[in-house]
Amino acid sequence: MPKPITEAALSAWSEAYRNSPERQLATLSLSKTDLNEAAYSPVGGFAMNRTFSVEIDTMPVTDQERSGRCWLFAAANVLREQIGKALNLDDFQLSQSYLAFWDKFERCNYFLENILATASLPTDDRNVAFLLATGVHDGGQWELFANIVRKYGLVPKSVYGETFQSSHTRSMNAVLNRHLKVCAVKLRRLSREGMGSEALQQAKEEMLQKIYAFLCSCYTEPSRRFDFEYVDKEKLFHAERGLTPQEFCRKYVGDLLDRTVSLIHAPTADKPFGKTYTVRYLGNVVGGREVCHLNLTMEDFKAAIIRQLQDGKVVWFGSDVGKFGEREKGIWDDRSYNAALLTGLDLSISKTDALDYGYSSMNHAMVLTGVNLLDGKPNRWKIENSWGDKKGSKGYYVCSDSWFDEYVYQAAVEAEYLGELAALAKQAPTMLEAWDPMGTLAD
Repeated sequence: MPKPITEAALSAWSEAYRNSPERQLATLSLSKTDLNEAAYSPVGGFAMNRTFSVEIDTMPVTDQERSGRCWLFAAANVLREQIGKALNLDDFQLSQSYLAFWDKFERCNYFLENILATASLPTDDRNVAFLLATGVHDGGQWELFANIVRKYGLVPKSVYGETFQSSHTRSMNAVLNRHLKVCAVKLRRLSREGMGSEALQQAKEEMLQKIYAFLCSCYTEPSRRFDFEYVDKEKLFHAERGLTPQEFCRKYVGDLLDRTVSLIHAPTADKPFGKTYTVRYLGNVVGGREVCHLNLTMEDFKAAIIRQLQDGKVVWFGSDVGKFGEREKGIWDDRSYNAALLTGLDLSISKTDALDYGYSSMNHAMVLTGVNLLDGKPNRWKIENSWGDKKGSKGYYVCSDSWFDEYVYQAAVEAEYLGELAALAKQAPTMLEAWDPMGTLAD
């Protein structure tokens, strides 16, 4: 039988609070200080120094500004290192807005196709409700980036730069998702009224035409051919004329995307290690490759990443940056905070339970550019972020290995660094439901 809170219990708890020096001290601290700042412990932070036994010299950081494009920035920054080395460049950026334009447009089509596929289901069906609630936004994962690049190629940022809307996406996304809701209402009604598939596709294409024009107004229309001009480290000028984005990609990226495997670390009972997984409705390009995650133990997960770093190649990864982060100093470290002491609450939770109970999941993508190994084991990692160069060490951050264990969930690693485990990535993936935590998007 449920038991209400009684006056006797409240009186006892009140007395215990008033008689606790720890709670009174915490009250003084929290009355005018942010809780996370008050819980910060400098001892852990002091251990997060900026020296690494394995460190890759990389280009200056980028800035996604007020948008959720971290996954595109991080992925483009992985590719630019390969391109920059090939062209002998000190600095270089691929166009993130070009990728974002095509991702947004393709995702609108993906959304509308899923609306058609579920048109016979009620709006309170969990899958339909998920689609309508998710809509189209900025976030993504590695394979979504790969699908866009495979279809549309790449262009330098000097060819297709930023607009206000590309770097400040909230209003654009709000308007676009309102329109998509209207489109969903129309398509579902037409389907219920018995309209045939061909006519429904025609209606969808008319909707896409308006969406294309709107996105062009926000980003400008993407380049179909361009001249690539650059000056290398030796101050020599180069120009390549009339390239298509696909030609540029084939020439400077080659088959890198096809050689890269999405690894995850999800220690939950429903996802045995050594198996592959995909997620329902996690995609952007209709007809593109489905997401395929290979779940590995943390030991194997980190070993593959370290081998790639040791070979001089940076690594895209996704993590939960909302936990134990000191953004001004550029630190992620669970040992640098003692919120349990400050609050008096039990805050211990395993990674397994954090996933199963919705406490933690991937929400941001960055680039690993170094690691410090002590007796062959990592104790801290160097990170290239995409929040500009004003915080951290000119935009570069560091995380402890204990934080990595608990809050890193995904990495994109070339198959050759997986060794014998690479064969596991070729398994047919198990389908996870749309709301599975491995389907969350980095933004």
